[in-house]
Amino acid sequence: MDHPSKVVSPRIITLLTDFGTEDYFVGAMKGVILTRSPAAVIVDITHAIPPQDVRTGTFMLSTVYDSFPAGSIHLAVVDPGVGSNRRPILIEAAGHLFVGPDNGLFSMILDRVPDGTVRHVTNTDYFLPNPSSTFHGRDIFAPVAAALAQGVRPEELGPIIQDPVRFGFAECESLMGGSMAGRIIHIDHFGNCVTNFARDQLQPLLTARSFCLRVKEYEVHQLSRTYSEATAGEPFVIIGSAGFLEISIRCSSAARELKITVGDPVNLVVTES
Repeated sequence: MDHPSKVVSPRIITLLTDFGTEDYFVGAMKGVILTRSPAAVIVDITHAIPPQDVRTGTFMLSTVYDSFPAGSIHLAVVDPGVGSNRRPILIEAAGHLFVGPDNGLFSMILDRVPDGTVRHVTNTDYFLPNPSSTFHGRDIFAPVAAALAQGVRPEELGPIIQDPVRFGFAECESLMGGSMAGRIIHIDHFGNCVTNFARDQLQPLLTARSFCLRVKEYEVHQLSRTYSEATAGEPFVIIGSAGFLEISIRCSSAARELKITVGDPVNLVVTES
């Protein structure tokens, strides 16, 4: 199908991938988008997601999408199953559109916006001709994002589905005695270790007489509002900008110092005042 350019208002298309910047992959996706939607405003979120790390991809996307204007299109490709029978999907949620593979990459978006609409993208008229089996970012997802930017309606791209792939790694468990069991879901550039204890679950911690967060063989008893007020060299917890409780060490890497990795279990015990 020929897709002539229309006169449309510029739309923001964000890109999040594990492609890195050394190869041609990101450039090829941008070229496809701009060929089909010349007025699109392309914004790179990151291309440094660790290869095939879908969980880091979903965390990153969930923390940044709502910083963009409503109507933005978020193209995310972390796709170890490229070429398999996993579905290309389109999500409408919170006034935003999300395009990418159905492999759990949008799990945290769907957790935050449970009434989002998910579609299986089946209309191949909007794909590049003869898509490859190894680069759906260029051949399927980029042209679909461009079509949306040109004003194509989501319902033209495919049917609604009720069973998108999701994983609940951001969910923590409440235990007897007021404790919570969770895990490390992300480690940032500075070595801060993000747990899956969300801000709305942490009110007891903010008014507690005492608490203990256990990770590996370490116990953390200090809660800080800012990095600067923490004791240098001592691990502490802080509610980070993503809205989750983080383990940090002032001017150092908590991940390195405490030998923490993504997936490590954490346990929070609070003694209320």
